[in-house]
Amino acid sequence: MPRHVFSSGQMHSPDLIPDLPHDLALECLSRLHFSVYPLASRVSPHWRHLLHSHFFYRHRKKSGRTRNLACLIQALPPQYLAQDLKLTSSPPYGITVFDPLSLTWERLPPVPDFPLGLPLFCQTASSRGKLVLMGGWDPVSYQPLTDVFVYDFRTSQWRRGKEMPSRRSFFAIGSCGDRVYVAGGHDENKNALKTASVYDVVENEWSELPPMSQERDECEGRVVGEEFWVISGYPTEQQGMFEGSADAYEFRSGQWRRVEGVWKAGRCPRSCVGVGRDGTLVSWGELESEPRVGVCGVMLGSTTMVIGSEYQGGQHGFYLQEGQNCKLRNIIVPDDFSGFVQSGCCVEI
Repeated sequence: MPRHVFSSGQMHSPDLIPDLPHDLALECLSRLHFSVYPLASRVSPHWRHLLHSHFFYRHRKKSGRTRNLACLIQALPPQYLAQDLKLTSSPPYGITVFDPLSLTWERLPPVPDFPLGLPLFCQTASSRGKLVLMGGWDPVSYQPLTDVFVYDFRTSQWRRGKEMPSRRSFFAIGSCGDRVYVAGGHDENKNALKTASVYDVVENEWSELPPMSQERDECEGRVVGEEFWVISGYPTEQQGMFEGSADAYEFRSGQWRRVEGVWKAGRCPRSCVGVGRDGTLVSWGELESEPRVGVCGVMLGSTTMVIGSEYQGGQHGFYLQEGQNCKLRNIIVPDDFSGFVQSGCCVEI
């Protein structure tokens, strides 16, 4: 790694850590916990340039020092409500971050322009250490939104992204590298969609993709190998009649292929689709007896976080599963983070 990479137009830069070789200093910094990045970035311009660089992320990933966090769209406890906010049938939501290694919980700051709670039914995806949030409904007017927000864990700050090309609700979402893919859902008139788009997080630009084989409302998105899968859903004329098929977008060819019989027809796929080691799709709601209702699963590398209730109106449980065939292990959750989880994704920091 050239020593001048982190200085603008200079052939040499001061040592990252005085009296330490550059490679050894880099190894020391790569062991920092992500929570101290904002503070560490203030040590010097060279530290800031390094910690914010793609090189540093790739170095940590290659050396096995990244960690997978669960970012959950979760109902906020009563103490987070503003005093003048009228109670409605829809509780406000925020983003909870859970670290499965340290078993710690924290909550991200509100997104810009939504201090009282996230847009309802918004979607999340990850992109190289960043959390991307898009779409949803205005929590006051219930109007569909095209807003895009990106949270950078290195700076602990939100920024606005370029708005979605069109309004769509209950769409599939998935990410690979710097790109976030969206497909299906329905428009403002409740018409199911078969259109798809991709958002480049680095370039802050949207591009249109070819249409899927059919309309898919309330579908679920997953990245399986080198493909973005849009699972189940239903067309406009068949409200609530979930398909057993999927459309898979191949990143290399830029084309869709239709896959039959990958999901149980009639079963809603929202937030409960997992990917087995052999690439087959599984439902997190059918693994154990405990989480059967309102199930949400987030794959965290070799670990999976599963949230749900045993029965309608039952207590919300939080579980971790180590490996594909291991039983679920109940985890203790602080009261402030025990609310209903709508959906979630994994962000590798």
